[in-house]
Amino acid sequence: MSYHIVIPARLESQRLPEKPLALIGHRPLIEHVWRRAKASRAESVVIATDSDRVRTVAEGFGARVVMTSSSHTSGSDRIAECAELLGWGDDVFIVNLQGDEPLMPAACLDQVARLLRDDDAADVASLFWHLQEWSEAKDPNVVKVVTGRDNQALYFSRSAIPFPRDPAAVSAHRHDAGAWKRHIGLYAYRAGALRVFSAMAPSPLEAMEKLEQLRFLESGHRIAMAEACEFIPAGVDTPADLERVRRLLEAGC
Repeated sequence: MSYHIVIPARLESQRLPEKPLALIGHRPLIEHVWRRAKASRAESVVIATDSDRVRTVAEGFGARVVMTSSSHTSGSDRIAECAELLGWGDDVFIVNLQGDEPLMPAACLDQVARLLRDDDAADVASLFWHLQEWSEAKDPNVVKVVTGRDNQALYFSRSAIPFPRDPAAVSAHRHDAGAWKRHIGLYAYRAGALRVFSAMAPSPLEAMEKLEQLRFLESGHRIAMAEACEFIPAGVDTPADLERVRRLLEAGC
């Protein structure tokens, strides 16, 4: 199938300043992410940024770069502008690979694009991974998703959803049909749906949970979900995450 990967990248990270340029080995973080994308079956890979420094570094290792506005508050908005600048039609498939995911399996990039292609009713597709520990389910830094019988997203939350009312059922709940699912922030969009999303104001639930994917659900759009075909390690948000990824990559992971 034909699809494009866009990697949004900005320097203004609160928890890890200048994150895209942080070195892992002899390469910047953004290059590791780009290399993962290039290993997929995507037709093209583009880095969308508002930083001249990111552009210089990215072009230095051979990446295609599109300069976007510095006013964007989300990666989705940055990708929507990128799609406009590149003249992509409404039916083009775009995968949003966050610029802090240097361990993303290429197979998952292809999977999420294929998932959207195969669901004509969906405007967006994304992935999840089953959680085994109650401590993770109730961690507000771990986003959870509840899905319906036809694998569409019903709701995303930082709270433990679904919530087992009977504490004795917590252990059993790990393996039943309602097992907790960690949402993985990897998205495939139809370009037309992304344009509509970007034009909408943030929704009430989105503002409450600080989860932009809720804007799609509140406006009646379908998000197709599937379990990731490979385990996706956590990305880089903090200095501790950066050290963890350095150790993993140095070990050949």
